Amino acid sequence: MSTPNRKLQRVVPPQRSASLPTLAGRPRNCIVSVISPCRNEAAYIGPFLESVLAQRLPAGVSLEVLIADGQSDDGTRESIDEYARAHPCIEVLDNPRRIVSTGLNAAIRRSRGDVIVRMDVHTHYAPDYITECLRSLDRTGADNVGGPWVPQGSGYVSEAIALAFSSPFVSGGGKAHRAAYEGPVDTVYLGCWPRKTFEKFGLFDEDFVRTQDSELNLRIHRGGGTIWQTPAVRSWYTPRPSLPQLARQYTQYGYWKARVIKKHKLPASMRQLVPGGFLAALLVLAVLTPFVSWAGWAFASLALAYAAAVGAGSVLACAAPSHWKYLPIMPFVFAVYHFSFGYGFWRGMIDFLVLRKEADEKLSALTRVPVMPPRKSPEPIEQVVRRRARAAGHGGAA
Repeated sequence: MSTPNRKLQRVVPPQRSASLPTLAGRPRNCIVSVISPCRNEAAYIGPFLESVLAQRLPAGVSLEVLIADGQSDDGTRESIDEYARAHPCIEVLDNPRRIVSTGLNAAIRRSRGDVIVRMDVHTHYAPDYITECLRSLDRTGADNVGGPWVPQGSGYVSEAIALAFSSPFVSGGGKAHRAAYEGPVDTVYLGCWPRKTFEKFGLFDEDFVRTQDSELNLRIHRGGGTIWQTPAVRSWYTPRPSLPQLARQYTQYGYWKARVIKKHKLPASMRQLVPGGFLAALLVLAVLTPFVSWAGWAFASLALAYAAAVGAGSVLACAAPSHWKYLPIMPFVFAVYHFSFGYGFWRGMIDFLVLRKEADEKLSALTRVPVMPPRKSPEPIEQVVRRRARAAGHGGAA
């Protein structure tokens, strides 16, 4: 997918609500804008919108929900339209380029709220998710707040992927993966911003198909801003269901981290260089082995050290009694995380920094296989929206 270069656009604030509610005292009237990009999410969009509408909000706070649809062709758009007819706070926007950054920016430009909260379709949210985001903004004065990146798998492989995701052997000790951590971080899952953050630091960079959130957070850090994580903001991310999908996802992550380096002349975090450095060392030693006597021993030593580390990491990740069943697959999960990211990183370094070419289309495509909803839903969407309309209140939705 070609992504033409363009200057970052600043937000032009539309008419909007009063200032950020002060939850420590009496909240003022305030609109919170929920933004969400999606494409071909027919099986998930209904439950997602239900969870947004069910948010328990402080008195005086109302929602607008802006869904940027990337030309879905599986019935997603029709489902959103059904909900929008029953709930005027929901609006669907067109995202013709079909990538996350352009969808987020379209929603931000359309939004009216002084607070903007990103909520993705493949994540489950606590009923007080938005309230805790607002409380954290009010308490810390940060430029971006959010909760830890907590995975929740569905099925054996997905659960193993989630377990590995929480391990330091994948996260490299990143604080965003630590469920109990509260404090400043280099990046945070999803995000909640005062509008002034985008006015000061700019929107998401539309040249980025992936890692656009890390790139924005790097800009915030370099501009003197603060990103804050709190375990009070609770959500549960659904990881990929198979190792091939995980490989495609992390190949793209590594690929686009190289694009961050091209733009900023440094990585968003030094730990992101480790998988690429390890893979490069293996390849160099393998090439030197026929010509240099010590290279073969060094290659074997490095490979054995990695295998031992993977084994130890797998045992530690599966140490709980309910997790031992994942031990047979865990070394393969770790290897997919590491080698996919490392391979993608070097592909990106070659494409973006050496050849200075446009992004490879295969490394810009969707990695999550769309799931079609059942032909006969146990609860048709018309009944869902009628039930929501009869419910007492609408979770603060306007």
